[in-house]
Order: sequence, then C-alpha cells, then structure tokens
Amino acid sequence: MTNKPQQPKIVIIGGGTGLPVLLRGLKHFPVDITAIVTVADDGGSSGRLRDELDIPPPGDVRNVLAALSDVEPLIEQMFQHRFAKTKELSGHSLGNLILAAMTSITGDFVHAIQEMSKVLNVRGKVLPAANQSVVLHAELEDGTFISGESRIPYSGKKIKRVFLTPEDIKPLSETIHAIRDADLIVIGPGSLYTSILPNLLVPAVGQEVCRAKAKKVYICNLMTQAGETLDYTASDHVKAIYDHMKCAFLDKILVNNEDIPSHIKLRYKEEYAQPVHFDIETLKEMGLDVIQEPIISYEGAFIRHDTNKVASILYQILLNETETKIYRKN
Repeated sequence: MTNKPQQPKIVIIGGGTGLPVLLRGLKHFPVDITAIVTVADDGGSSGRLRDELDIPPPGDVRNVLAALSDVEPLIEQMFQHRFAKTKELSGHSLGNLILAAMTSITGDFVHAIQEMSKVLNVRGKVLPAANQSVVLHAELEDGTFISGESRIPYSGKKIKRVFLTPEDIKPLSETIHAIRDADLIVIGPGSLYTSILPNLLVPAVGQEVCRAKAKKVYICNLMTQAGETLDYTASDHVKAIYDHMKCAFLDKILVNNEDIPSHIKLRYKEEYAQPVHFDIETLKEMGLDVIQEPIISYEGAFIRHDTNKVASILYQILLNETETKIYRKN
C-alpha cells in the first residue's frame, strides 16, 4: 500500500466578492486550500447579527463556504437564500442565521465554521482572520477619522490608512500554521482597504505573511473602486499594501491584459470606477514578476475575474514552486 502524495498547499487571503469567485475555480484542482477571511464587515445582515449576538460577522465566511462547497445546487442556493419580505428576517441570509445558531450552540465561531464545513462538504479549510469581532477604522488624508467598514467607502475623501481595534486581536493558531506551511500565498482579489488589508492588519497574520518562505502573489483588481481606490494604478495598490505592512513582501502580481468593452466602461463610469491602469514598468521596478493574462469574465454589464483561468494560472505557479522545492532538496 502506497501513501497518497501530499497535495501542494495554497493559502488565499481576502474577502468580499473577489475571494469566492477565485475559490470556485480553484477547488477543482488537486490542492490543499486554506481561505483566510476578513471579519471586519459591519453592514447588512452580518452587521446586525454581529451587534445583536456579539459574534464575528458571518457574511464573508458564508460566501466562502458556499464557494468551496460540494453539495447539490439547491442546497447551496438554500444556504445563500436571503429573506426579503418578512419584517424580522428581512435582509438576513439563511446561511448567516445558521452560522449564528451554530456559534450559539458550540460557543465558538471557528467551531461553527468547522461544523458547517462538514455539512456542506467543503473542499478546503475556511478560517476567519480572527475569532472575534473587530472594527475597521480609516484615517483620511485631511486628518479626519471614520469608523466602520461599511461607512469607509462613502466618506468622499481619499484614504490615508486603515487600522483595526481592539489592538490586541489574537489570530488563530491554525491561521499561523497554514501561512508557515504554505507552498503559495495569494492576496486578493477584493476591495483593497475593506477586504484585503483588514486580514493583513491582524497582529501576527501580516508579520507571518511577510516572513513566510512561500511565494506571494497579488491578484490585482480589474477596476478601481470609488471611495477606496479612485484613479489608483496597479502599483498604487501594491504601495498601499506595503505602506501598511512596513515590508515589501510580494513576489508576483497577476494583471489583466484584455481590453474592456466601451459599454462596460460606460456602465462603471456611473459608479466613478474605471479600469485599473497596469503600469507594468513601475511594477517591475518594484521587483515584481508581472504575469499578464486575459482574465476577465463577463456577467451582464459587470466584469469579474475568470475563476477558471485565474485558478489555472495559480495552479501552474504552484506546480512550478513545488517542483523547484523538490529539485533543491535533491
């Protein structure tokens, strides 16, 4: 009887809509996935449950569980169902309520996620960036401050930095071990200040990412985001991450090189968003290996990262890294 070969380990850090999109494609590859998910959300159903029950907001975790699940489509649809017409349940998704109930039953948010992972037959491990509620704050360029993840993009002012409270947030030991053991660490895609950085700002998490031996890849956003990254180039995204982390830790960046149709640009212009300018030479000067690929998927008038293309690119990077490690050992 031969031992089954160990799958290469990939850690993906993010939140919002970007992380689930990526994971839906990646779960079909023979990789050991750990998704580290932000818990800074304070809006909508997640925010209400956080305030009423004093638990970490479940929304981003719910979306990642659904993305990694291997169940009948109707079960996933039920888990993601959002109530619309009842007064008490209006706006809540069933998955959020189940996670809240499981947290109450088990007494622990992480344990609740583990139990739901079994129910949904999740392909991989889902870890919150912290096992407690945190609050995201922003210092704006004019020196004023704003508190709350959901309020930050609507300040109408440029963000200077973001930070978390309380200051003594404790990361999960599983998160630290996953980062240390990873063969590849992926950052993004997602909202820079409200989905990506809240993970890296958890004490020890960002430090471990900086010092991890694994290669680190940043998947740059396709479009700028009003209230967060208006007029940002790709290198501006990277500089913002470096400024917050106090270290230049990225090895590679994946950017889109496909033209975006004019009617899509016009649609996004209404939201004061535009395609991110990928300033390739500046990125190279920063020491980054720039991977340029057509990675757009169209959903009506919206664009997303193509989950299958991006997953395939990441898997190839992962294979190259693991082959290099084996070669060095021999």
